[in-house]
Amino acid sequence: MFGACADCAAGRCAPPARRGRRLFTGLLAATGASAFAPAWAREGVDVGPKSTFTGLVSAEQLEQAGGQQYAQMMQQAGQQRALAPMEHPQLQRLRYIAQRIIPFSYEWNARARQWKWEVNLLGDAQLNAFCMPGGKIAFYYGILEKLKLEDDEVAAIMGHEVAHALREHARERVGKSTATNVIVELGSALFGLGNLGRMGANALGQLANLSFSRSDESEADLVGIELSARAGYDPAAAVRLWEKMMTANKGAPPKWLSTHPTSATRIRDIQANLPKVEGLYARAPRPDRRFPIAPPLKSSPAGG
Repeated sequence: MFGACADCAAGRCAPPARRGRRLFTGLLAATGASAFAPAWAREGVDVGPKSTFTGLVSAEQLEQAGGQQYAQMMQQAGQQRALAPMEHPQLQRLRYIAQRIIPFSYEWNARARQWKWEVNLLGDAQLNAFCMPGGKIAFYYGILEKLKLEDDEVAAIMGHEVAHALREHARERVGKSTATNVIVELGSALFGLGNLGRMGANALGQLANLSFSRSDESEADLVGIELSARAGYDPAAAVRLWEKMMTANKGAPPKWLSTHPTSATRIRDIQANLPKVEGLYARAPRPDRRFPIAPPLKSSPAGG
């Protein structure tokens, strides 16, 4: 938990310094003239601009709501002895991988540098993981154990979930909900059917259960493979991950994937974009630590 452990409070767990952004300059010749204009191209995936709906919701408000809900979830897990302690090997694994990924998040969202990142492991058998606004990450033990995930596959999940926060997909969804509520309430007021006042505030308290659109999920896949590649983890592991996920659920997507693209579609999209990040992966320093696959869950991470 980068923002809550004793070392973090003492300032000893700060993420590594931001790595430089890799850009290159090209030249475009003007037709019939000797003038040239510089063209900038970015190495990596291209997912376009963020949704305009994000502008309808305060980033600070959403991050605050996410932090509060995350703290409540971790407190409840601790009371149930389902929160992994600092020394748990699989929690150390998650935090090590996160520390490698986080520095590359700043390019995607300038606010990420100010986030109080946290990473926790919950002693629950479900196949699930999430990253709330503000960098609040949680993995459920079941996704590590049941899928027998290797580090590269864990990085694929973490990159995907972090990408949701960086691209502000929750903010987008709440913004859309707010816009819809405004239209409904205005219509109700005009026709005498109700009063103004409900502007999507309820959605702020449901961040953990917020589902994203298929386009958001596809976008998170692509940003996720770039993050893992820059962090030194094999981006092709994302393909192996989704194959494992669908096999484990006998073709039916789990709750975590209920709004995701089909397995064949997502694998095809990832494979089509792997060439864009292969150079990044080839040049990235490799992790100096590798961790064992999670053993069967006996009771809870808190119990070992």
